[in-house]
Amino acid sequence: MVRVQKAVVLLSGGMDSATALAMTLKEGFDVIALTLDYGQRHRREIAAAKRVAAHFRVREHRVVSLDLTAIGGSALTDQRIPIPEGRPMQEIGRGIPATYVPARNTIFLSYALGLAEAAGAAAIVIAANFVDFSGYVDCRPEFYRAFQEVARLGTKRGVEGHPIEIRTPLIEMSKADIVRTGESLGVPWALTWSCYHGRAKACGVCDSCQLRLKGFREAGIEDPLPYARPAAKNA
Repeated sequence: MVRVQKAVVLLSGGMDSATALAMTLKEGFDVIALTLDYGQRHRREIAAAKRVAAHFRVREHRVVSLDLTAIGGSALTDQRIPIPEGRPMQEIGRGIPATYVPARNTIFLSYALGLAEAAGAAAIVIAANFVDFSGYVDCRPEFYRAFQEVARLGTKRGVEGHPIEIRTPLIEMSKADIVRTGESLGVPWALTWSCYHGRAKACGVCDSCQLRLKGFREAGIEDPLPYARPAAKNA
């Protein structure tokens, strides 16, 4: 009997992580979904992660609290820092925005690495993207290559010659590519949440909303989420 490999998938509840989850399941992995409640501005993305995990009937979904508000320095963890809105698309991805959370992906991957080793997982999957992105430094391919070395050198599995693989299946995909891939895998877009705000409707003008809308528009697929401002204004 062939032994099914396990993978820890970081699931934020957004369109990217939902697509990465669907891709990992299609590959036949036994998935442990990991959602980090780090003190972000709202609870909607955590609720979205739970909905997505339930939709795909993920065997195990862990929601773990890691309070990053004490670190501060980000509009996503400090209500006093305003979230950028209405930036021209050509400016998004240039420079590091106020929504960057200091060392967030390093912290998330470190927790996932410990979980993966303890659970006997062969891989960690994170939906980082370096094409249509907000400019976060911890979404770059070189960061993940470096963290792969951390996994090799800093774990029992790694030093014994069986390092946990750090997988970034979306790293070089455009948002349109992500939408097309997710659509083909049955990702329930209406259950996901990408907006930096936690309002009744997605704002449509924060960087995350604009990138999401761009992806759906370029893929020629309608985004089922309701927006406070029409998508046409974000073209």
